[in-house]
Amino acid sequence: MKTFFRYILLMLLLTMQLQVTAQKQKTKVSFKDSLDGKFDMSSFLIDANGFIPLLTIVTEPALGGFGLAGGPIFMKKRPPIVDTIDGQPRYTPVAPDITGGGALWTINNTWGAVAARSGMWVKARIKYRVVGGYMNINAAFYHTFQTIGEQEFKFNIKTIPLYAFGIKRIARSNWYGGLQYLLLKSQVKLQNNEQLPSFVTDKEVNSFVSQPGAIIEFDNRDNIFTPNSGLKFHVDGGWSDNIFGSDFDFGRINYYTYMYKPFGRKVIGGLRIDGQQSIGTPPFYMLPYIDMRGIPAARYQGKADILTEGEVRYDVVPRWSIVGFGGTGKAFDDWSDFGSSKWIYSYGAGFRYLVARKFKLRMGIDVAAGPDSWGYYIVFGSEWLK
Repeated sequence: MKTFFRYILLMLLLTMQLQVTAQKQKTKVSFKDSLDGKFDMSSFLIDANGFIPLLTIVTEPALGGFGLAGGPIFMKKRPPIVDTIDGQPRYTPVAPDITGGGALWTINNTWGAVAARSGMWVKARIKYRVVGGYMNINAAFYHTFQTIGEQEFKFNIKTIPLYAFGIKRIARSNWYGGLQYLLLKSQVKLQNNEQLPSFVTDKEVNSFVSQPGAIIEFDNRDNIFTPNSGLKFHVDGGWSDNIFGSDFDFGRINYYTYMYKPFGRKVIGGLRIDGQQSIGTPPFYMLPYIDMRGIPAARYQGKADILTEGEVRYDVVPRWSIVGFGGTGKAFDDWSDFGSSKWIYSYGAGFRYLVARKFKLRMGIDVAAGPDSWGYYIVFGSEWLK
C-alpha cells in the first residue's frame, strides 16, 4: 500500500512537471514508449530536459527501516564515443550526465541533505563525480568486548561529507585512472547523551578526515543502470594524514568487480565480489562492513571485509522481470582471523520494470533476509551501484 501511494504521488509530480516543461518548450512529451506503447519515461527524460521530482522511500534497517527522501534529478543523455581503430568505428557507451539534490528523513530521526553531480568531459575522456551535504545520522554500531561479548551502541553522528573524483580514459581502452578526495567533518555522541564507550577515542568526538587517493578502473558494461553484459573492475586507495589536515593517520583500500552475462534472451546472470581493507586505526564509523541486502549497514564491521553476491534476472516479458539473489561474506580484523570468522549470509527476491528503455533503466523492489533481520529495498537501476 505504501508503495502504491508513493507511485501515485510520483506520477502526479511527474505530470505537473511535464505540463510546465512542455508549455515552455512546446515539445510533445509522452509517457508511452514509441515501440511497444507501454509506460516509459525515456521521452520525459530526454525531451523535457530530464528533470524528475523524485520521491522515494528510505528502507535501510540501520536508519529505522522507513523514511522519505526526495529532490530533483536532472539527466542528460550522451551519444557514444566513436573511435576509429584499423579503419573501423568502435562505439563506447557514455553514461548520462546526472545532477541531483535532495533531503531525507527517517523514523529514527535521521535527516540530512545532499547534492551531487556525475558526468563526463567527453573531449578529455574524463569521468567525474562530486558529492556533498550534511547528515544527522542515528545508527547502531556493535563492539565485541573480551569479557561481556558483543554490545550494541546507538550513536548520533553529525557529519559534513565531501567526495570528488576524476578518472581519465587510458588511450582507446576501457581502462581509466585518476584521483579522488574525501573530506569528512564529524561530531559523535551517544543518542541518550551518556558517557561514550571506551573504544571511542577523544579525537573521534569532534574530528576531521582529509584523505586524497588514487583510482584505477575497467568498465565495459553496456550501461551503468541495469547492465545486461560486461564487467566493471575497480580498485581505489586513500591515505589520511596530518600533513593533509586530518586528525587521523590511516589508509583505506576498496576493491570490487561486477560481472554480467546473458544466458539466452531472457536470463541475465550477475556476480559481485567486493572487499575493503583499512590500514592503521581509522575512526570506528569508517571501519569496513558487510554491505549486502538484508544486512543493516555497519552491523558486521572489522578492519577488513570481503563478500560475494550472485543475482539472476529473468525477463518474464520485455518490460517485467523477476530477480533472485544471495550472497555471503566475512568481516574480520586480521587476515589470520579469516578462517575463524563467521560467514554472514543473505538472500532474497524481487521484481523490476523497464521504466526508461532508452537508458536501459529498470526499477523495482527487493525483499531480503539476513541472519538477524530482513529488509525491503527500492531499487533504482541496480543494487550494485558504486
